[in-house]
This record gives sequence, structure tokens and C-alpha cells, in this order.
Amino acid sequence: MFMRASGKAFGALPTAGLRVGIASLFLLPLLALRGQVGVLRQHWKLCFTVGVLNSAIPFACLSWALLSISTGLSALLNATVPLFGAAIAWWWLGDRLQGSRVLGLVVGFVGVAMLATQRESGSVAGAHSGTLAVLACLCACLFYGISASFARRFLPGVPSLVLATGSQLGATLALLPLTLWAWPETPAPLHAWGAVTALGVLCTGLAYVIFFRLIERTGPSRALSVTYAIPVFAILYGVLLLGESVTVWMGICGAVIMLGTALSTGLIGWGSAPKS
Repeated sequence: MFMRASGKAFGALPTAGLRVGIASLFLLPLLALRGQVGVLRQHWKLCFTVGVLNSAIPFACLSWALLSISTGLSALLNATVPLFGAAIAWWWLGDRLQGSRVLGLVVGFVGVAMLATQRESGSVAGAHSGTLAVLACLCACLFYGISASFARRFLPGVPSLVLATGSQLGATLALLPLTLWAWPETPAPLHAWGAVTALGVLCTGLAYVIFFRLIERTGPSRALSVTYAIPVFAILYGVLLLGESVTVWMGICGAVIMLGTALSTGLIGWGSAPKS
């Protein structure tokens, strides 16, 4: 919802750049208070890489997609993050993927294919722009999955605050030239600044400290399962605050995606439990 509001005023790239920049400004004092700046210096290259994979690319893709599709549809697509995460953790880290987890990947991606046929009416999206927006959302989800396994593979034991701060700094540097290039000529209204500030502090700064701690403690597959809750809140906020509609087809596809995600992460089903 905040990305949609700020994206209309600033544009996709400035929204993504402001988001990570504000998150960096929020996290840096906390890092200094914890006395962990030296730890960031030791791991800055890998932390910055995580920022590009986990923030710069996905945020830009999602901000652009939300200019064409509803928050509800984008949130349902975002529910595929655990599917990508489970597949990448299996291929890269050797996480077990047996029985119901394999079935879950198939079911989940079938749900995505079903949802990709959705064409929203009205001014929200046309057929061509809607398809590209769906692909942009899926690209963001793919990079979320890659970054989770990357962080677990190359940055084990790094404090979550260090990883969160370093990743946002890296994303800020990566997006800065594009942000300046695409900066809007018309000044943004106050509510857009409020939306992008909330996006940076609450949805990025605080959220990523918790997220990287989850990766360290539970593994990437389980940590990414937090995206189960995103469609519920995004659809609710979209309907109540943005006047968006939810179609029966979106509900059916969302249920298929959720079932596949729950199976692929081992939340339900049979066979071996996922590695933590």
C-alpha cells in the first residue's frame, strides 16, 4: 500500500531509492549504538551484495509493478517467495526437498500460472502492462529467494542488525544514480513523503532486522514463509483504504499458491521436515 502511494508521486525508481536511503538513515545510528560498525567494515562487500539482491532489484521491480496492478494481486504474487526460496535452497544449499515439498513447488507455480492469466479491468492495468507487471513481481520474488540463500551461505553468524544496515547501504548506493536520473519534476505531496518514510522505517529498517535474524535462526526456507501473511493484509488494506476489488479468480489462485507454498516449505504434508 505504501509503495503504491509513494510510487504514484515519485515514480518507481525514486520510490525504491528513497525507501532504502531512509532505512539506512534509520539503521545507522542503531548500529553505532550497538558498537557494530566495525563488524560491518569486515563484511561490507557481501552485505552490499545482499542489498542489491534483496532490496535494490526487488524494490524497483515491485514499485514499478504497482503502478499497473493492484496491491492485492501483487501481494498474491509475492506469496511465491517461499517457493523460489525453497527451490533455490534445495539447489544451492542442499536443503532436502522430498515428497510433499516437491509437489508443493509444482502446485505453487501452477497457481502462479493461473494468476498470471488474470486481467484487471478499468484503469488499474491493461493486458500488456499487467503481464509485464506480473513478470516484474515474479522477478522480485526470485531475487528475494536468491538473497536469502546467499545470506545464509556467505554470512552465517553476522548480526542481523549489521546485515540489515549493510544491505540497505548497498542498495542505496546502487539505486542512487537511477533515483537522481528519474527524480520527478513535480514536487511530491506530503502524504507521499509520509508513505515513503513509513516504507523505509517500518517496512524496511525494522522488518529486515527481524528477517535476517529469522534466516540465521531458522534457515531461508522457513524465514521466507512469513510471506504467507502478506496477501491477507495487503488485500485488506487495498479494499478498505484504496477501494480495490478482489475477484473470485484471484481468491482461487491465491488458495492454490498458498497450498503449494505450505507444502513446499514443509508446513503441511508428509516426508522429511525442512532443514533449519
